[in-house]
Amino acid sequence: MDSLIFTYKVLILQCLLCLSLSLLLYFLNLSSLFLRGLNTYIHPDGVNPTKPQSTRVAIRRPSEGIDGYQSLSSKTASELRNRKKPKEKFDFDESNAQIFRLKLGDAHLSSRLYFDSYRSSFNCFFVGCSSFLLHCYFNANDGILRNGSLVPILLAVIGLFRVIVSLVRVSLERSAFTRSERQLGLVAGISGFVLAHVICLGIFPSIFDFEFKEVDGYGMLFVGFSCGSIAGFLYMAAGKSARAFWIGTDQIRCNLSIISCEWIARMTFYVTYLVSAYTSLIWISPFAEFLSIKSISDDKTNLMIDGVGRSEKYVGNVGMAQADFRKFRFWCLLLLGVLQIFSVRSNLQMYLNEAVLSWYQRLHASKVPDLGYSRAKVFLHNHYLCVAVLQFFAPAALILLFLGLSQIDGGVFENFQLICGILPCSAFCKEVAVFMAWWVAFVSTFSALVNLGLYRRGILYIS
Repeated sequence: MDSLIFTYKVLILQCLLCLSLSLLLYFLNLSSLFLRGLNTYIHPDGVNPTKPQSTRVAIRRPSEGIDGYQSLSSKTASELRNRKKPKEKFDFDESNAQIFRLKLGDAHLSSRLYFDSYRSSFNCFFVGCSSFLLHCYFNANDGILRNGSLVPILLAVIGLFRVIVSLVRVSLERSAFTRSERQLGLVAGISGFVLAHVICLGIFPSIFDFEFKEVDGYGMLFVGFSCGSIAGFLYMAAGKSARAFWIGTDQIRCNLSIISCEWIARMTFYVTYLVSAYTSLIWISPFAEFLSIKSISDDKTNLMIDGVGRSEKYVGNVGMAQADFRKFRFWCLLLLGVLQIFSVRSNLQMYLNEAVLSWYQRLHASKVPDLGYSRAKVFLHNHYLCVAVLQFFAPAALILLFLGLSQIDGGVFENFQLICGILPCSAFCKEVAVFMAWWVAFVSTFSALVNLGLYRRGILYIS
């Protein structure tokens, strides 16, 4: 009995960690604690309902049956010339324009739409990442059961499935997105499907630094379909991230204290976008050749004297070794995932502040503003709060879970020939997992930068 426990001690520790974290997350409600303290807003119809309505209708159609109506064509030219403007004063009821700020709590979050999907996705992600940390700590290669690799693999697959299903559900919500966003998401999905097949087939090896040696045609078809689906759904999520960055960094120069963020959150926005852009580029071959050593030439006399030839000779011959460069890519993806997790709260706060900006714009648009649009926008942003959380949280969760799968050694499946006969185990854990992690980072970054460029050119705007 003791020898059996000692043999499978890592597997037992993995199971105990999974059970203890599941119970801890259930009682502590860490998913709500992660968002607690953020500011949300409500815009009621009227603070004092007993007060009579003092606003007047600015425009009334003649077809509504107004007594004494006379068309302009029946008036003479002198009457039109001597007509005086009425000195009617429009009153504005300030009680209908007030907006109130509330702190997010457990009761408020649990009543939001798709909160259960967010909570289950967060819990699966947290338990899966903790299991991967324990697996990396022992770093054993004694089979899938003896080193406990079965537990993190199952948790990662469950976590990925849960996050992707939740992302699909919120993306299909009819009232949360406009028709143009859905159409652009469909275009992004088709483009991602084509681009993923181009990368998998190695049509342009001089552009993308990926090699799928052990993935067959059916595997490439599955990877292409997965990449296309993820690209379409992440494009709609990237629109919210771009608007959050645009408001959080005060690109519109509104200088409103109610929607401004602290300098720490603003620096998090900038650092996250810089790291995401850099991480997306280090898998592009022209950029990767300057950072890694492709081949080392021992003939020092072949270097040309002129500057152009020397620079061409240095490309691929200076930089990091291939093993170090792979580790560097891994750490860049890991840093990006952690930064995106930290920026979820800032993104969500800017999403809620977007409704306040709409209220402020409508309030100062005219003497008697129509606050119906801003009231509806505040309500919808509050109602679809967990939809935005899932879209901000999904890219980071997918990157970290795929990255964890890439650290599973393919040799742990050597005793499971039935599974490896169906799925290319080592290729999936190494090549495809890293590619999917990079794909999520690349698609989310590229889509967000496209949206930011449209905002900069004035084609898109926040209202």
